[in-house]
Amino acid sequence: MIWEITDIPNTVKMNFPNTRFLVMDPLFALFIAPRLFKSKFRNMPMIPVISPEAGLFFYPDNFDTVVPMHSLPRISFFLTVVWSVLFGLHFYIWARLIRDMGVLEPWKTRLTLLLITLGILIPSGLILTRFAPRVLLAPVMWVIYTWLGMAFFLNVLLAVTDLAKYLAVILPVGLRDRPVDPERRLFLAQLAGGIVLFSNFGISLAGLIGATASAVQVKKVKVGLRNLPAELEGYRIAQISDLHVGPTIGHDFMETIVSKVNELAPDLVAITGDLVDGTLEQLRKHTDPLRDLRADDGVFFVTGNHEYYVGDVDEWMDYLRDMGIRVMRNERVTIQKGFELAGTDDISARGGDHGQNIPKALEGRNKNLPVVLMAHQPRSFKEAKSLGVDLQLSGHTHGGQIFPFHYVVALFEPYLAGLYREGNSQLYVSRGTGYWGPPMRLGAPAEITEITLSRG
Repeated sequence: MIWEITDIPNTVKMNFPNTRFLVMDPLFALFIAPRLFKSKFRNMPMIPVISPEAGLFFYPDNFDTVVPMHSLPRISFFLTVVWSVLFGLHFYIWARLIRDMGVLEPWKTRLTLLLITLGILIPSGLILTRFAPRVLLAPVMWVIYTWLGMAFFLNVLLAVTDLAKYLAVILPVGLRDRPVDPERRLFLAQLAGGIVLFSNFGISLAGLIGATASAVQVKKVKVGLRNLPAELEGYRIAQISDLHVGPTIGHDFMETIVSKVNELAPDLVAITGDLVDGTLEQLRKHTDPLRDLRADDGVFFVTGNHEYYVGDVDEWMDYLRDMGIRVMRNERVTIQKGFELAGTDDISARGGDHGQNIPKALEGRNKNLPVVLMAHQPRSFKEAKSLGVDLQLSGHTHGGQIFPFHYVVALFEPYLAGLYREGNSQLYVSRGTGYWGPPMRLGAPAEITEITLSRG
């Protein structure tokens, strides 16, 4: 929703005279709008303002954070899709598990209200993550995200049972014209619903266990690099990615991951983005275990897309540097005179001096040495291979995270997980070490990747 306002501060009038101003919907303001900014922002007020005549979108106290108005229809469409999907997910659950199963009053009303509440909580929780203290946010988001995962599984299971009922009852010619038996239909609905609920409990529990720190696997990958010096045969890189420290991943999870990485005694640690889902103020103590990471040639980090959602990416990078982690901002470093390690900002980064720039990252490289590039998103590989990168380390996809959601992810990410080779260039896509959203992993186990380099 948008409301016109006339009581405009003088500072705004001076910068944009003779214009009309509108206050935007808070959901857009708190969750979506910051992703559009073309320059960094800090201390943003809660309510943004748009000016159709000026063709700009901005926050009143920060006039350099503006975006073209033509971006708004795309975001409005996105919000419409999100709300439609949430409504569809919950209506389907209500129709099959409450209406069709013949739930009687007062439980029918109670369960309906519970579904409505859970549906509303999902976008509300995403708003809360922008400003609520983590100590208050964590238990709420555990409920919201766990329900989101369970709702996804419920919809998949219900769709499978509906398809089975269709094939078993509707398709056979002998049953197609049989009169409807209400009691039989109710019995089948209750039987199917019971199977779905029981299965959903088991699958959700397996997913929750699969997302714990103790379930994170060490995946060993051997990669051959041309021109790798003989003395670096067997060089080991520990890659961690997509930790998503935030409302449901905290200090204890990070301690376990750091301990597992250190047990590998790697030569180098590469953190390939999406480290945090919150501000430094919210998550400082929960990322503290990172200072205990140990590797002879150092710990390196590149940004992911989520670093740019929280608004204080520069503060985070300063904090990581203070912990002894080298932040790779479109730059490179020579490792033991044996290979070049380069790192680039996330491909979606915008604002200030942020943005992917692989040519800059490779400037002055020794072309007689192989290049390993840290880039969060696999789609950076197209440019990287054209520039002669030997190996790109990425994350971002989570390997789909929850079966069968990986089929959806694969529609947008041709490189889902694992090692790929195109010509003389290779790409390794980690399934991620943490998770995002539902605290669940199913069919896409989280990993710490131990990459061993060899000549070849």
